[in-house]
Amino acid sequence: MTSSIEVGVKSAQTDADAEVRQRALQEELRELVDVVGPASLVDLLLERAFQLNATDVHLDPTETGLRVRLRVDGMLHDVLQLPSNLIGQVMSRLKLMAGMDITERRFAQDGHISKSVIKQHRDIRVGSGPTVCGERLVLRLMPDDRVLTGLHELGFEPDQLARVQQAVEIPYGVVMAVGPVGSGKSTTMYGCLTQRNRPTESILTIEDPVERRLDGVVQVQVDPKIDFSFVKALRGVLRQDPDVLMIGEIRDPESAHIAVRAGLTGVTVFTTLHASDSVSAMDVLREFDIPPMFLVDGLKCVIAQRLLRKVCSHCREEHPVDPLAAQVLKLSPEEAASQKLARGKGCDFCFHTGYAGRTGVYEVLAISSELRQAILRNDGQDDLRRIAIDAGLVTLEQSARVKVLRGETTVEELLSLVSTFGN
Repeated sequence: MTSSIEVGVKSAQTDADAEVRQRALQEELRELVDVVGPASLVDLLLERAFQLNATDVHLDPTETGLRVRLRVDGMLHDVLQLPSNLIGQVMSRLKLMAGMDITERRFAQDGHISKSVIKQHRDIRVGSGPTVCGERLVLRLMPDDRVLTGLHELGFEPDQLARVQQAVEIPYGVVMAVGPVGSGKSTTMYGCLTQRNRPTESILTIEDPVERRLDGVVQVQVDPKIDFSFVKALRGVLRQDPDVLMIGEIRDPESAHIAVRAGLTGVTVFTTLHASDSVSAMDVLREFDIPPMFLVDGLKCVIAQRLLRKVCSHCREEHPVDPLAAQVLKLSPEEAASQKLARGKGCDFCFHTGYAGRTGVYEVLAISSELRQAILRNDGQDDLRRIAIDAGLVTLEQSARVKVLRGETTVEELLSLVSTFGN
């Protein structure tokens, strides 16, 4: 039997309102193009993007106009095609709001639209760059400061959650989230910070940029323009008596060494790293010349993660397990016959994709005694992974399979996950 699904919706009225907004968005914007100025059009576009929980707005010049798209649940959706005569006004409006040079179109620029300017609870990061058809803009809609996601809300399986929560409370050492860009690593680290955020501890972060403002946490933003890098910020804050330190991202050997040494000298360090899975993180840190002894003593927990789209609750339907799905899910004929899977038919609420919202899938690697000895021996990645699985590691693929069988996501999402790390 398929278990009930947490759809993450506050109320039925909120669902209905969102569905109406999404269905009418394209028509609303197209109608306004001819009757309002660029300022009103930009304001409405941003307002609707926030309402739809978009993470990015793409404005791409083409030979015939400006293509406007919203990224929702990791996928881009076309919402508007502006005529050529409005491109300059719309782009200038956005660049002015972001404090950028509107006369410079030859080079990339970065800007920032504060929440006070747009009367929202979220900031916007703006990046521009030249293309063969003109200048493009990408707007990154930062998370809402008022909404903090706890670790228990992210999609961990119960055993994984218990292991992470235990690691977060360790008084020293490194807890690391790994995965590609856009896999939710920062959200996981903020969840760790939220658990440790208490008045009795000194908590600092070093970020680029600061994505969420946290009460009780001292947050530092690096600034490459004045040569204030992660490394320089790290060296500074380690002299300021931190108990907990979050480093937005380990990018180079120097920051890796400082982070691990901080974990060895009595600081709880939360950080992120680009690696395909939890065991691959060991190889990346080895390439940064972290000594094996530092790895096994300093690294307490590695969380590998991805985001999968959830089946839309508005158009959800159940269906039997076909032979291909049974093979992917490793079900016997008897198990497949008694199992039902879920999918979305596609509706206005989900942009006819069949998906609405996302959930995390994880593998949580703790340094067991067997794994410790293997790292000290400089064993290869395959051997480390075998030892970790023998010790009970639940892999990303296994975590995703559980969510498919529960009806939270689909076999197609599982296959897209597997393709990202070659398992």
